[in-house]
Parts: sequence; C-alpha cells; structure tokens
Amino acid sequence: MKKFLITAAAAVLAVASAAIAQDAVRPMASPTPAVTAEIDRVVVQSQELDISREQIVPSLGATRYTVGPDRLDSQAQGENASFNQTILRFPGVAQDSFGQLHVRGEHANLQYRIDDVLLPESIPGFGQELETRFADNISLITGALPAQFGFRNTGVIDIHTKSGAAFQQSEASVYVGSFDTIKPSFEFGNVTGKLSSYVSTSYLHSGIGIENPTGSSNPIHDNTDQYKLFGYFSYIFDETSRLTLLLSGNHSDFQIPNNPGQAEAFTDMGRSTFDSSKLNENQTEQSSYAILTYQKKMDDFSMQASVFTRYSSVLFRPDEVGDLIFNGVASRVDRDIVSNGIEFDSSYKLNDQHTLRGGFLFSEQHATVGTATLVFPVDANGNQTSDVPERIVDNSQKYGYFYGFYLQDEWKPFEQLTINFGGRLDFVNAFSNENQLSPRINIVYEPFKGTAIHGGYARYFTPPPLENVDQSTIAKFAGTTNESAVTENSPVTSERAHYFDVGVTQKIAEGFNIGLDGFYKSSHSTLDEGQFGQALILSSFNYKRGEIYGGEITSSYDHGPFSAYLNAGYEWARGTQVSSGQFLFGPDEIAYISNHWVFLDHDQRFTASAGVSYTWNDWKAAVDGLYGNGLRRGFANTQKNNPYETFNLSLQRRIKISAKTSVVVRFDAVNLLDKIYQLRDGSGIGVGAPQFGQRRGFYGTVAFDF
Repeated sequence: MKKFLITAAAAVLAVASAAIAQDAVRPMASPTPAVTAEIDRVVVQSQELDISREQIVPSLGATRYTVGPDRLDSQAQGENASFNQTILRFPGVAQDSFGQLHVRGEHANLQYRIDDVLLPESIPGFGQELETRFADNISLITGALPAQFGFRNTGVIDIHTKSGAAFQQSEASVYVGSFDTIKPSFEFGNVTGKLSSYVSTSYLHSGIGIENPTGSSNPIHDNTDQYKLFGYFSYIFDETSRLTLLLSGNHSDFQIPNNPGQAEAFTDMGRSTFDSSKLNENQTEQSSYAILTYQKKMDDFSMQASVFTRYSSVLFRPDEVGDLIFNGVASRVDRDIVSNGIEFDSSYKLNDQHTLRGGFLFSEQHATVGTATLVFPVDANGNQTSDVPERIVDNSQKYGYFYGFYLQDEWKPFEQLTINFGGRLDFVNAFSNENQLSPRINIVYEPFKGTAIHGGYARYFTPPPLENVDQSTIAKFAGTTNESAVTENSPVTSERAHYFDVGVTQKIAEGFNIGLDGFYKSSHSTLDEGQFGQALILSSFNYKRGEIYGGEITSSYDHGPFSAYLNAGYEWARGTQVSSGQFLFGPDEIAYISNHWVFLDHDQRFTASAGVSYTWNDWKAAVDGLYGNGLRRGFANTQKNNPYETFNLSLQRRIKISAKTSVVVRFDAVNLLDKIYQLRDGSGIGVGAPQFGQRRGFYGTVAFDF
C-alpha cells in the first residue's frame, strides 16, 4: 500500500513539477495575447463543462445547502479547519466523538461525491482524508433524494474541488497554535495548453488528535501526525468533452489518549498494578483513491463515465500489558478494504417539458479483518483462573458486490412546476443476497419569484458497510475474558425505509434567504453502529424497526461586506428490538430493547450553528458558534449528556505586495470562552469511553500567495 501512495504522490508531484518547470523556462516578458487568449478559452470551456455536469446529476426536489469560498474562509480556522468541523456548520448536523458526524438523526450513512462522482467507501477512523483546503464549494444534499443517489441515503456531501482553471496561482502557508499544532501546506494551480492542474499537500502535527477522555486542557498521549496529498488534472479535448483524473493519498498516526486513575481489574503474569496514564495504545490509518472521469456533451445529450479504485486500512495496536490488567482483553485489530467500480450518468433533453436521466453503478469490495487477541481463562462465574494470557487469532475476509440502475424523468408541465419521478433497482451480494426496487418522486413549485415549495417521497435501500460488519467467531472466546454473554449473532442485513420530506425556501430581500424543512423516516432493519470492545473501531448491527422525524430552519444574509447565517435543527430518532449482532450487547440491554423503543445513541434533540463576518478593505473579522443539546448516555440510552455551546473568533488581513503576490496573516481563537463540555460520558449503547470537546485554543496562519 505504501508503494501505491508513493507512486500516486510521485505521479502528482511529477505533473506539478513539470508545469512549474514549464513556467520557469518561459521568458520574463508578459505573455503574448495568443497565449492569454488560449488560457481564457480553456477556462471558459472548463466553466461551461462544469455547468453541463451539474445538469447530468441535479438535486431536483431535495434540500441542498451550499457554502462557497467566502463562507469557508470565514469559519473558524478557515481552510485549515478539519473537514468534519466544516460540515458541522451545515443544518441538522450533530457532533460526535472520533470525528463522526450525524445528519438528521442518522448514524453515518453519508455519501461523498467529488465533482459529482461517487467516492467509494473507506473504513471510518479518526483521520479526515477529505480536506477543506481543496474544496471550492461544498454542498449537503438531504431529504427525499432523486433516483441517481443510491445506497448511502442520509445525505450527500458534494464537493466541487479547486481546479487549475479557477486557481491559477501557488500558495505556501504555515498554521501553528495551541496543543503543539503545526501544519505547513502547499497549493499549486496552473493551465498549460488544454491541461488544467491543481495540487494540494499538507502535513499536520497536533497534541490533540482524538477527543480527550478528560476535561483537562492538556490531553495525555494524544499526538497525531497526518500526511495528505490531493491532485486534480483535467484535459479538455474540445468544448464538448474532457478527461479528469483525481488522486488522493493519506497516512495518519494517532496515539490513543489516556484517562488517569482507572482501577485495575485483572492480574497479568503476577502484575496487578498499572498507571493508566502510561498506557500506550496507537492507531494507524491509510487511504488512497484514484478516479478517472470522461465527460461528453452532444447537443441535447450529456454523459459522464467514471472508473474508480480506493484502498483504506485501520490498524489498532493495544498496550498488551495495560489492556490486560484493566480489561482482561488486548486486541490487535487490522482492517482493510479495497473498492473498485464504474459509474455512468447521462441526461437527454427530449423537449422543453421532459428531460430523461439514467445511469448505473457497479462496485466490487474486498474487506479483510485480522485480529489477534490476548485473553485470560475464566470459570463459569467469570472469575479469572490464570494470570497467563492466551492468544486467539480470529481472521476473516469477505467480498461484496453492489450494483444499481436508475431512470427518471424531469417533467415541467408549466414554468412554475417541476415534477421529477423515477426509480432505482439496487442489488447487494455480500453477507446475503438482497435487492429492492425504489420509487422516487419530487415536486417543486414556484408560485412567485423567490418562493420555492418542494415535497418528495423516496424508498431507500441501504446495505451495511462491508468493512464495519463484525465477523468475530464467538465460539473461539468461550471461557475467556472476551466471552460474550449473548451468543446469538443474526446476520446484519440491509435497511429498507420510507422517507418523506417537505419544505419551502423564501427570498426575503436581496441577499437574504430563509428555508424551512420537515422530514419523516420509517424503516425496517434499521442500521446503526457502535464501538464494542477496546479497539476504537465501529461495528454495525440492526434494530428491527426504527423511525426518525424532525425539522430544520436555515437563514443566510450576504450583502456587501456583511454576511451572516443561522441554522437550527430538531430531530427525534429511536429504534426497537436488536435483530442482528446481538452478541455485541449485554443480556439486560437486549431484554430492555426487545420490549421498548430506545433513543439511538446519536440522537440529539437540538442542533444549531451561526456565524457573522465583516470585510473592510483588506481586513476580515468573523465570529461563529455551535450548539448541541447533548447525545445519549446511560443504560439503553435512557439519558442524555448536558447541552453545550462554543464560540470562535477569527481575524485576518491580506497584504498585497504586487499584482500577483500577497501575504495573508490570520488569527483564530477556538472555543473562545473555554467551555468544558462532554460529547460522551462512556455509557450508552456502543459507547466505549468518555470524550470531551476541545478546550480553548489559539492559532495563527501566515500564507504567501504567488
């Protein structure tokens, strides 16, 4: 895998170096008009093809919330903010530990697209492979999704990247601050003939890689080192076609933070004492992907075809002695997944009233799990009978095949009304063979200029993530400290749901817009995930039934130098009867959930975000904040954590040196009031340890544009 990352990095940097070298050998005189005209023509063609691409896979009738460069720059930490912190500013998004996000009361189940091409799934970890830095704009699409969006249906994170056509410059920056944070980064964009190139690379070291299990401002054993590389290359054949290559590589190392003062519970080789602040658990994550896309427009027909490949791995290394003394179990867990596939989307305008769209997706995945677990033998009452640990190896692998087809018609009976209807036919061949025909319909009505009313229904089919289905052999651990009190282990199956969404958006005045949206979801075999055991890796399971409902309100104002936004969300998410992966639970939880509706662990009743920014000449000041009503805790999620709110401040100035060069100096304060707040307290369904949000931090950035 490291060879793959090195090869990908070398390929990207070679192209970038060639482009830089080509610039270097050009004479210092101003470009000739012919060269300028050619570059301008390529830029215009790129923009026109971007518009055409949007018409191939539009979000007709769904709720779409988009932020552009100004908003990304105004948020706390700007482009240096982690990707999940950027998404937290979107409506209906709740913050969880380990970098997890929950949209509209769902656990994960998000679909990521880069330049309207599906990004294959990876093993979720602490690291953020995606970066705010390389995004030109980001959209969150929720609601009753049109038929082109399948499998992962909670929402679509749609990232439109920077490109050489739009980012014809270079930027070198250094970001430093609290918790030993340092992050140098470099961006380069260029147009050479018909080739548009953009490259972004960065390195991050921080002393707060994962949420602190204590409220202290000094996490113990929490360092992280992260290396990221992204490349965008687009070649325009003519004004109707282009070929685009996206490359990405990421390597991240994490120390697992320690919680002092934990009580010992077992004896290992005669040793029964251990300082929990000295534990040495670590996790390494790697991921990379390559996407090659061909886009073509011919009169009323447009198409986009892509091939993709992705590799992702997570390796958890325990502190064998410490974990055995505290937990009686020390597991080394190595998971990886390789995904390959093709995607095709097309659009054909029959006439002024009808536009047909159709396509397909095929993905092959191979997941491998390697586990070596140290345990102690126990008697029938669970008492340790020997202090000599046993090593149990439990390895598995699984192929999974996912493919789906869709067809839909955008019908405009008259100018103010759009009806988009169609369906998907999806298949999955993994832990079981399943399929579903899923009808979709969305209606958008614009009775007045500036007013849009939408409503929709979608039937959803969501297979479990292949990489998150626990394939442990329960019988191997009988009579040990890792024995499950529940031996039932029904297979994890696909979720099937009915989803309804209705909303309205209204333009109040120039630059001032508000939106209101409500949703309801009823599901069978409701998918959820949790951390079961010491390794900080998630495992999937099903509730027999589930339901989620809620609403969102959004507002934004952007006029002149002043801009502001306010988003608020309400949701209610619950499930009943665990129907798969029962061995992950205790008998008391299983019995309670079998007879009660319980709140899902990621249920958070209220969520809100807000921000204000003002630009004056070369200065920009911004304030933003987040509010969370608290995630679930306690036995079977019967309680919730306390509400919290955090506020952030940023101030920056751009100092122009010449027509093409400038220096940007920026200051950020995160959690300005130093609010101590807890995301998790270590209790609840599938929650293994407490986690606190980040304490106050101060950061500075110096960036040189040239």
